[in-house]
Amino acid sequence: MPESYLPILFFLVIAFAIGIGTLLVGMLFRPRRPYPEKLSPYESGIPPVGEPRIRFSIKFFVVAMLFVVFDVEAIFLYPWAIVFDKIGLYAFIEMMIFIVILLVGYVYAWRKDAFRWE
Repeated sequence: MPESYLPILFFLVIAFAIGIGTLLVGMLFRPRRPYPEKLSPYESGIPPVGEPRIRFSIKFFVVAMLFVVFDVEAIFLYPWAIVFDKIGLYAFIEMMIFIVILLVGYVYAWRKDAFRWE
């Protein structure tokens, strides 16, 4: 039984060697000429102005997390819709429960004013 895993081990060793080898070749042959413009942070062609660590409102992160949650949940609807005619009433009821839970979360976020940008 262990000999059946030998090709996988061989593949992993080769992949690891290629990864480490390319890093080592790059480290050995790349030019090392640091200068101030090269070492400065790049801000879309504009010289950096001010402190790089500024505080953002937590609202931005809350809206981003809500977007990710609702986006991922919406992705679950697509495969269900594709096989809807084959899965029957049980899966339909499960999806309706899923949508209701998602709707409760949406209403909760709306009531907490999580979608306001102020």
